[in-house]
Amino acid sequence: MAPEMNAWYMADAKDGNQREELRLEPNQPASAEDLAKLGVSLINVDQTKLEEIKKEKGYSYEDVICVAPDKLPNYETKIKDFFEEHLHLDEEIRYCVEGSGYFDVRDEKDRWIRIPLVPNDLLVLPAGIYHRFTTDTKNYILARRLFMGEPVWTPYNRDTILSEGGKALEQRKKYVNQILKSPSAAVA
Repeated sequence: MAPEMNAWYMADAKDGNQREELRLEPNQPASAEDLAKLGVSLINVDQTKLEEIKKEKGYSYEDVICVAPDKLPNYETKIKDFFEEHLHLDEEIRYCVEGSGYFDVRDEKDRWIRIPLVPNDLLVLPAGIYHRFTTDTKNYILARRLFMGEPVWTPYNRDTILSEGGKALEQRKKYVNQILKSPSAAVA
């Protein structure tokens, strides 16, 4: 039996409340299967298992980020930037060391799923998935960012992908065709 997934479909984030749980009423849980359909992986692992996964997947570079008001310069501006809906050309891999936060991902019907990240959680988001990040109300997370090769942090915001085209739009189309495999899934 798979471990219980603690993710949920979420209500719209209004100004100033992005750090709240934002559960729908009544609550609508999202299962591990729901996330797997999107190409998202979330597992809780210890340091030994993390090192095995890094070798197996070829995660050859990592750094550490501390997202907290007293640790990250321009904290409020950065949190707003992280919360802009975007995609990346590469996988996004995060391992929570301390604290907690939320990653939100879009499903095939363009609904948000909120995924809480707590210590020892390893989250892998596929290239091309629309997502965003915020701390929770504790305003603190220490995370390891893992990469295959040289790190690339470039976010491509959803509201500019169609007008800019290029690699970001191609990566989104690839994600929709390979992962979602749904003609009704939002490309833009």
